[in-house]
Amino acid sequence: MAPRSKVTQLPAAVKQWLDDRLVEGNFSGYESLSTELAKRGYTIGKSALHSYGQEFEDRLAAVKMSTEQARAVVASSPDDDGAVNDALMRLVQDRLFTMLVSANSDKLDLPKFARAIADLGRTTISQKKYAAEVRVQRESAAAEVDKIARKGGLTAETADEIRHKILGIGQ
Repeated sequence: MAPRSKVTQLPAAVKQWLDDRLVEGNFSGYESLSTELAKRGYTIGKSALHSYGQEFEDRLAAVKMSTEQARAVVASSPDDDGAVNDALMRLVQDRLFTMLVSANSDKLDLPKFARAIADLGRTTISQKKYAAEVRVQRESAAAEVDKIARKGGLTAETADEIRHKILGIGQ
């Protein structure tokens, strides 16, 4: 088994400082970062910093891409019947699958991964149940309004228009 990275063993405050410097420096200047860490009492070579920085940059880029994709989904989908939630769940499922397929088995925390998948499944089921309940309530309300409207003397066309508005048909 490979030895743990010296960077991941840094105290939280020092690691946060390093992460901030990497982002601010556009993931460059590893030699000066190594020198600064040495002044602080931590001996980490520029190659080790570069390796960590590359992985950190890749993770940051993936988070940015996921965020942009989520924003695009939200912007392009009205939230009728949980369309946004459904799209986001599919995006998360895709990311989890990609992680599972490409994961290094030494780095993968299988219990946490399995729990994330199980939680996602429960969330998806809850969302589907809620959407079904809302659909039943809308249909019931539409039928009741239709009955009252026709009883009150509205034309069939007007009653149908009200019913379609409640059900979200033809919008």
